[in-house]
Amino acid sequence: MSIQITEMTAADCDEVVSFWQQQEGIGLNESDTPNAIVACLNRNPGMSFIVRDGRQLVAAVLCSHDGRRGYLHHLAVNPTHRRHGIGRSLVQRCLDRLFQERIPKCNIFLFAGNSEGKEFWQAVVFRDRTDLKVMQRTTGDK
Repeated sequence: MSIQITEMTAADCDEVVSFWQQQEGIGLNESDTPNAIVACLNRNPGMSFIVRDGRQLVAAVLCSHDGRRGYLHHLAVNPTHRRHGIGRSLVQRCLDRLFQERIPKCNIFLFAGNSEGKEFWQAVVFRDRTDLKVMQRTTGDK
């Protein structure tokens, strides 16, 4: 394996979205177009990362913050490259960047039935907030 971790750039977005679409447990929606990802990267420079093994994209994570809390979205590692510390390394890079921006806490969103994902996040010391429930609505509805 010839692993290289780099910052995600606008040039990577089409490939990254395509990669995420192929990964089990990743839920994309209208907020996850290449243009929307570029906008997120522009608002949060240097916070998101990709991993290549040679020329093949094998992992990616989108990291952002709102000035108070950090968010990790769509962390995915190709199954052929799991259990090598790639996911942990990406999480730590994101947390380090958030810490540099003085963001004290980071949140993730995980499908309730994603037991493999839950095991990973617990292993990297994210805790389950059973006191909170996510609620959502579209912005254009009246």
